[in-house]
Amino acid sequence: MPETRVPEAKPAYEWIFGRAIQKVSPKRRHSVAQSAFLVALNVWARSGGKGFAGTEWRFRIQPPGEERRPLVPDVAFLSYSRLPYETMKATEEPLIAPDAVVEVLSPKDTSRYIAEKIRVYLAAGTAVIFVVDPQTRSVRVIDSSGERHLGDNDLIEHDALPGFALFARDLFELPPAQG
Repeated sequence: MPETRVPEAKPAYEWIFGRAIQKVSPKRRHSVAQSAFLVALNVWARSGGKGFAGTEWRFRIQPPGEERRPLVPDVAFLSYSRLPYETMKATEEPLIAPDAVVEVLSPKDTSRYIAEKIRVYLAAGTAVIFVVDPQTRSVRVIDSSGERHLGDNDLIEHDALPGFALFARDLFELPPAQG
């Protein structure tokens, strides 16, 4: 199958439903959730050398029987067990799906596009997708067995990330001012 290419731009383009769709520049609530998830995931990933977590990292994903296309998750974790350390150091745009994806909803995101991205990630081998909604202060945890909904006081965790835990409320609050 051919690979779909999209223009280089900031914010990045993704390929969804056969169209190049430019990501939205995030606002404060989006940035707070994205940053909090990244920091927690990166601390967990770096402990024990599990892999790498990054933001706005382009993956060139190919579900079985479909064309390869670029997707740019808000936060992604890729384990060294799936892409060894030396290979990851030499790879700017992985040709495999991340182990875990975090998508933080923006006001202009459509449920149709989010559903398609979830479908593609799961079909290409992503173990878990966290869909964070800053408006409702909720998180959907989606994997091949289904979906569960978490509220403000729930703990975000998943078997694909053993030992990782983060309270959902930590995604929605600015750190308090000191002094």
